[in-house]
Amino acid sequence: MRGRTLRFALAALVAALAIAMAVAVAGCTSGSTSSGSSGGSSTSTAQQGPIKIGAIVSLTGSYAGIGTAQKQTLDMEAKRINSSGGINGRSVQVIVEDDGTDESKAVAAATKLIEQDKVVALIGASGTGESMAIRPELDRAGIPNVSMAGGNAITGQFDPLVFQSAWSNGLVVPYELAYMQKHGIKKIGVISDSGGFGKDGLAVIQADAPKYGMTIVSNQTFNIGDTDMTAQLTNIKNSGADAVLMWTAGAEATTIVKNAKSLGLAIPIYGSHGNARAQFAQGVGSDGDGFRFAAGHILIPETYGTGTDEYKIATAFIDRFKAYTGTSPSTFAGHAYDALYLIVNAMKTLNGNIAPSGLRDAIEKTSGFPGIGGIFTFSPTDHNGLTDKDLTMYELKNGAFTLAPQ
Repeated sequence: MRGRTLRFALAALVAALAIAMAVAVAGCTSGSTSSGSSGGSSTSTAQQGPIKIGAIVSLTGSYAGIGTAQKQTLDMEAKRINSSGGINGRSVQVIVEDDGTDESKAVAAATKLIEQDKVVALIGASGTGESMAIRPELDRAGIPNVSMAGGNAITGQFDPLVFQSAWSNGLVVPYELAYMQKHGIKKIGVISDSGGFGKDGLAVIQADAPKYGMTIVSNQTFNIGDTDMTAQLTNIKNSGADAVLMWTAGAEATTIVKNAKSLGLAIPIYGSHGNARAQFAQGVGSDGDGFRFAAGHILIPETYGTGTDEYKIATAFIDRFKAYTGTSPSTFAGHAYDALYLIVNAMKTLNGNIAPSGLRDAIEKTSGFPGIGGIFTFSPTDHNGLTDKDLTMYELKNGAFTLAPQ
């Protein structure tokens, strides 16, 4: 009797141990599956590896002067982020692709970054046309994007996945037209490029000029890569325009200003925020004296207001950029800084699992973020997040940026 009782007790103990082990195994399996966005041990491992962010910039072509500074900024700031512990203990890997200032190459770069590199977010492109061209790839994959280009269409043609770190044409054009109106300009001759940024800006100019009592008396265009705009400027000279309004961000801007000087065009020339870079200012030299344009505060940091968060952030960035490259940063370098940190700051609010959909939502919740371009506040209907308070008017003098007369 005692032997049989002992056998029953031993059997019960073995059964209990088996059940306990089964429960433990099930619990471990469940925890492993939930740690990744799609389950499985490989996803769990990916969540512990580097966080991959793609970037499409123009290192060659007409926008090479823009994209080079942007790549330098992304490289520099990624190292800084990682040296400070990364994002919740994970390093950041920014994978940069050159689009050659070409829309088809931008699409190929986006496809590669999304499908092969498996990035969770994409910065870029440098140009408006390239930024719009990659949109179908973003929508197909559900990848959030922060464009560094200034076209109004980028956030004006609203896409829940797309944000913008540059001041849009829809913000800059009326700001500049208001300034021109204040200085007595009534008739304007417009010259713009046939690319995405130029077409976008021209459309805004045509829509807004009448609101400021202005008439476009000559409307001229040129193609990216053109090396002589004398014919277009001659038409403007003969039109009776009070001023030239040039809307382009490429290397061709230097040619236009020099051609105007050679023609003896005596009327003032205004430009876009696409001209806010040292290569343009130095390229035109004294021929550009009097050229005016609207852009953000980084060119003369005191315009942020000394002591403000933006001033402190911008001056620290300027010092780092000078030490890293030996040159001063352009506004375009600032757009890259802002694009990266808008993404990184959103990532820091996510615990562990950084998936594209959750990251998009976190970026959209950005509020009061002090960046190089200004104070960013996004909403479900506003993915640009800047205001005209983030702009100022500049004038060139001997190849240097100065504040324009108010």
